[in-house]
Amino acid sequence: MKRIAYTIGLVLLLGLLSDRSAGAQSEPMGVQDLLPSPGILLNSITNLHAENGALWVGPFLNVTLDGGATWKVADADSLQGMRNRVYSIDVEGDVIWVGLGIAEQRVIDGSTKDVDIAHGFLVSRDGGATWDYRPVLAPVDNDPLTTGFLDLPDDTLITYGGVELRTLAITIPELSPPWDIAYDAANDQVWTAGQLNGIRTSADGGRTWSRIVLPPDTTRYLSPELGYDFPFYVQPVNVSIDQFQGLNFQAYSVLVDEAGRVWAGTVGGLNRSLDRGLSWTRYDVSDGFTGNWVISIEEQRRVGRDPAIWAATWPGRIREGTPSRHGVVVTRDGGDSFEAMLSGEKVWDFAFDGPRIYAAGEHGLFVSEDDGQTFRTIRDFHDPTQPDHTFRPGSPVYSVEVAESGLWVGTSDGLFKSTDGGFTWRAFRALVPLSPQGLPKLVPPERVPTVDTYAYPNPFSPSSDRLVRIRYKLEGNAAVTIHIFDFAMNLIRDLTDEQQFGGEREVSWDGTDDRGTRIANGTYFYHVQVESRTFWGKILIVD
Repeated sequence: MKRIAYTIGLVLLLGLLSDRSAGAQSEPMGVQDLLPSPGILLNSITNLHAENGALWVGPFLNVTLDGGATWKVADADSLQGMRNRVYSIDVEGDVIWVGLGIAEQRVIDGSTKDVDIAHGFLVSRDGGATWDYRPVLAPVDNDPLTTGFLDLPDDTLITYGGVELRTLAITIPELSPPWDIAYDAANDQVWTAGQLNGIRTSADGGRTWSRIVLPPDTTRYLSPELGYDFPFYVQPVNVSIDQFQGLNFQAYSVLVDEAGRVWAGTVGGLNRSLDRGLSWTRYDVSDGFTGNWVISIEEQRRVGRDPAIWAATWPGRIREGTPSRHGVVVTRDGGDSFEAMLSGEKVWDFAFDGPRIYAAGEHGLFVSEDDGQTFRTIRDFHDPTQPDHTFRPGSPVYSVEVAESGLWVGTSDGLFKSTDGGFTWRAFRALVPLSPQGLPKLVPPERVPTVDTYAYPNPFSPSSDRLVRIRYKLEGNAAVTIHIFDFAMNLIRDLTDEQQFGGEREVSWDGTDDRGTRIANGTYFYHVQVESRTFWGKILIVD
């Protein structure tokens, strides 16, 4: 899981969002092929997964089979028009599971927030050559034996051991996206973590789903023979933390390790099951965690030894007076003990190259050569072979993966590859062309109108975006001059005055004038002078 979610109380949610028909509808799937792609399709890289020489990239399911020399994109109906995003990926052999969702803006308590919405799953059993779509809602007529990822309105009881637990049916896709997914190839079983939807599992390829019962906040161990009786749903946020609240039912990460143990990360801690989801042990800040909210879980395989389980922990709602901060914990003995590290660092993802550990975080890529005792930090992913493509300083690292072709890092400003452990980098960025020719069919042509020049991001915030990029095309080698003007057409900055090679080019601006002073908010104009031709554009600065 690589993204941040807004979590609100379920009672509030049900009062705001009550239309079950808002979920994705089933779409017929035929034989699909991987389509050629000019590269990755978005610069915010939220998911990476390597398998069998392939690297799969979210959020639009790009794939490279040759280390980045060429790119393709999955031709799945549910991705057409770029209306869905990849929230999670897991690949085992030829089996690929992809969790889909979308973030939509909703007004909640008078303010606008992004609400993450589940939109189903894609599954392939032939390495991505063909895809099947699994909706969040069960088909109404054509397959009565199929259940969706969500509940029916009368699903208000769940049997656990000899007790029927009261539960709240999750009937709408809002705040239930598949943040994480784990495919257990040994048992042909898929597990997913869906925020308010909790942990669910399917043993029949996603046709039916079972809801997994996790320990309540006040319990460290849960087993069906113990006969617990508790409400299996999230309480309103104004309930005291010392009372039952259901934080441990809000799931964000899941893993099935090589020993067959199931690990589930929630707002209430890290849960471990030794019997495929029947009994659970819960770990939290009392076990040395920096925070209770477990946003990511990854496995470091070790030859001849138990795998090490790494978890990214974020601050969550815990009892007053208990310290809570971002960080990382690891267990090397299956949960008997934990070690905390990277205190204060917000981490999203992990990858491993033997004993070498990589952690993707808000402040860069953290690398340890000594099993986590010390870390060095990589913050600059500059590619010296592409001087036009300046890396945006301070961009967070969302994802990291070790593949046969090298170390891959997904940031908010592009995808980067290293073949020397992170000392030098090659950049892969989504460079939107000046015309729609050559784009894969999943990109709507109206999103890429033919223009002479454009600037992105636009509006531009110098404090958060750091750089705005101006793009244009040269028919051949030419002298290029670029100027920035304020709204009164006063010249404030000369960006470049040089000879450049032909092709699509790019120049960056940091939002300062010729004296290095940050300019005020407002509308600014730029012109690109190419010998006898001039292209004009506009940049809106909002900080």
